[in-house]
Amino acid sequence: MTFEELQTCLPLTETTFFILLSLAASKKHGYAIAKDVESLSNNRVVLSTSTLYTALKRLLEDGWIARAGEDPEPDESGRPRKTYTLTELGRRILEAETVRLQSLVTIAKKRSAGEQA
Repeated sequence: MTFEELQTCLPLTETTFFILLSLAASKKHGYAIAKDVESLSNNRVVLSTSTLYTALKRLLEDGWIARAGEDPEPDESGRPRKTYTLTELGRRILEAETVRLQSLVTIAKKRSAGEQA
């Protein structure tokens, strides 16, 4: 995907951004992603089960994340937990969004200091 094509994926929703960010460090199962997103967002983004799994389904379909097998620890009901990982495309989209956000912060800082952006 070219730089221009990546730009058509932006801006990301806050939910999508934090899910991708959560998976940037390591593969995780759904519950671990939800808890990490809460932590990363200082408890501002709390994902319901429905929201999380709808987002994961879309990200899988778009090729931004992939299934990475099953977590060796089953969930509380004894069922295996599916784990997810960031794909190369997902990593590139996350990086493009990070650059976009950094440029917004730079502009905001300059404007707040009375400079022309």
